[in-house]
Amino acid sequence: MREPLTSDTIATVKATAPALEQRGVEITTRMYERLFVDPEIKALFNEAAHISGEQPKRLAAAILAFAKNVNKVDVLEGAIDKICHRHVATHIKPEHYPAVANALLPAIRDVLGEAATDEVLAAWGQAYWFLADIMIEREKRLYSHAETN
Repeated sequence: MREPLTSDTIATVKATAPALEQRGVEITTRMYERLFVDPEIKALFNEAAHISGEQPKRLAAAILAFAKNVNKVDVLEGAIDKICHRHVATHIKPEHYPAVANALLPAIRDVLGEAATDEVLAAWGQAYWFLADIMIEREKRLYSHAETN
């Protein structure tokens, strides 16, 4: 069972929403640059969506929605479900989540600089894994269901 997020983590993540609103696409673009150093991971993604800039925009919007609703993730159920179905369709596995974390957190620091304090990055690390655990569990069920059909 996943640990609930602390009130400090929730407050810190929510406090980053204005920065994400302004610079989220820069962060996600930088994250994908870091992530795509691994050609196996890059192959899992739709290259046209990256070239057009659509995928970084979609991810930035999802991260912003999460930041604004980190204390009430249930309102994001539909979006989470859609993302999980897409992950299963594109063969995203639990072992890919650490690579995303290892690209996203430094990308936040790259773009936000000194505003991305150790406290902010620690809160986002906890929030990322909180959401990742939800998604991994949901994706396991989807993969299992696909195998039985």
